[in-house]
Amino acid sequence: MPRLTADQPVIMDVNPDSSIAEAYRTLRTNIEFSSVGKEMRIIMITSASRGEGKSTTAVNLAISLSQAGKKVLLIDADMRNSSIHRILRVDNKKGLANYLALQTELPEIITPTHIPNLSVIPSGTQPPNPAELLTMNQMDYLLGELKKDFHTIILDTPSALSVTDAQIIAAKSDGVLLVVEQGFVKRDAAKKVKAYLKHVNARLLGVVFNKINKANLDTYAGR
Repeated sequence: MPRLTADQPVIMDVNPDSSIAEAYRTLRTNIEFSSVGKEMRIIMITSASRGEGKSTTAVNLAISLSQAGKKVLLIDADMRNSSIHRILRVDNKKGLANYLALQTELPEIITPTHIPNLSVIPSGTQPPNPAELLTMNQMDYLLGELKKDFHTIILDTPSALSVTDAQIIAAKSDGVLLVVEQGFVKRDAAKKVKAYLKHVNARLLGVVFNKINKANLDTYAGR
């Protein structure tokens, strides 16, 4: 999937008939098939390293699920380098970090978007100790409460090889998607991420190859 930046429009929102949007719908379908007989309410998105397009994938997947009629919540759990609020243009004064630090209440951090069925919890004020906040019981309580109101919760996390945040969240998730930039990440790095996820008993749903040449994608879609 070609990668967008926070300054570009979200393809699932502005061009849902494009070949790129169709690729995200295919990803949605594959997740739905992989969850047959198993609960798949909390899905984590990560990558091996920064800049591979995990946040773009998280946003577009969330929109794809919401367009299918599901009530979706997208959480920016990358409290070190947040971007979801810029991509979806929502306020980031209060968010996940503020809630986990007991500075605000849950209703204050959930922000509806202009996209039907899609809400967002931004990362909030950048904390000095993101990993410590994620290990608190408050995070488990938050996810439990959110599952009462949302069908699917998507968590965008930091890259798995840079900090421990992704491993902490993976252990709390029903499944994990690994975003890999085509031709950028080495096989050993991807294997290392897989080992990290296995260590916390996380379920790897699959790998999303990102930043694929658009000409090749259009050729494939036209077959």
